[in-house]
Amino acid sequence: MLGLMTPEAKAVGHGAEFTLTAFLRAAFSRAFWRVNRSVWACLPQGARDSRGGLAYGRWIHSQMQRRSSREMYVWSTFLRNRPGLDLMRRLVEERPRGSTLKVAVLGCSVGAEVYSILWVLRSARPDLEIGVHAVDISAEVVDVAEAGVYIPGMSEVVEEGIFERLTEQERQDMFDWEDGRARVKGRLREGIEWHVDDACDGALGSRIGGHDIVVASNFLCHLDAASAESGLRNIAQLVEPGGYLFVPGVDLDVRANVAQDLGWEPITDLLEEIHEADPALRSHWPWNWAGLEPLDRRRSDWRTRYATAFRIDGTEDVQERSGLRSAFSAVG
Repeated sequence: MLGLMTPEAKAVGHGAEFTLTAFLRAAFSRAFWRVNRSVWACLPQGARDSRGGLAYGRWIHSQMQRRSSREMYVWSTFLRNRPGLDLMRRLVEERPRGSTLKVAVLGCSVGAEVYSILWVLRSARPDLEIGVHAVDISAEVVDVAEAGVYIPGMSEVVEEGIFERLTEQERQDMFDWEDGRARVKGRLREGIEWHVDDACDGALGSRIGGHDIVVASNFLCHLDAASAESGLRNIAQLVEPGGYLFVPGVDLDVRANVAQDLGWEPITDLLEEIHEADPALRSHWPWNWAGLEPLDRRRSDWRTRYATAFRIDGTEDVQERSGLRSAFSAVG
């Protein structure tokens, strides 16, 4: 009977078989993850914090990262990570009086991070001449950032919570308010050059130069591991010798591997406070791809793995090692 089937009938049969197979696989996958969610939910906190529990959580998180589309979204608040800004302030306080400070903010989004950094640094060191290159790949958000005017809920790119972490005094210090519109004060808008560009482009340095501080927050996490690693190596080339790289919001394995390979010095001051500063990210681990792994001091590499700020000794050395690594990858 099967031998007498037409090609069309055979195609329909194969299609039905394929659909059934796909359905069964999807059903098994859903059941498998329901069981794992139940197991994780039943684990007491002590078991979750054990070596075995953290290893299990890291495995779950790696699967969520692999299975997720990692969609890019715009979410930003002023003074989002206060310990990170405080660390930046401490590092800047070491600079000679009246000197120039060059800062690059990559993935600047709607500008909340740029203005937060400038408010903290200029409040602490009004004597410094601070120049900023702010870069984002989206022309829409760069337009919002450069305008420096925020109305809660005015569009999809400025959410209601953009002011949620500010005190009333900070709102008055940072903005001029009129009819519910918040305009960034003029002194915070000075010295900023806005760029629509690819922060991961290896040629970006030829366009904006080197910097004493480079900030690359919360966009590399949206890339797959290979792209994030390549982007991170390119970003490191923007740091002047002896300068600092702040890179929160990237897969920990990617950041730790690049940092160790290129010999970055992790800044341990306020390390734990910075890591724990965003409770929402911590609460989403391990079941959301963007969740943040608990800090585990039992790891031999914990300082490098969980640090978000690094001192980079020499740009030339970074470029040489990155070039060698790329060459070996190409050969492989």
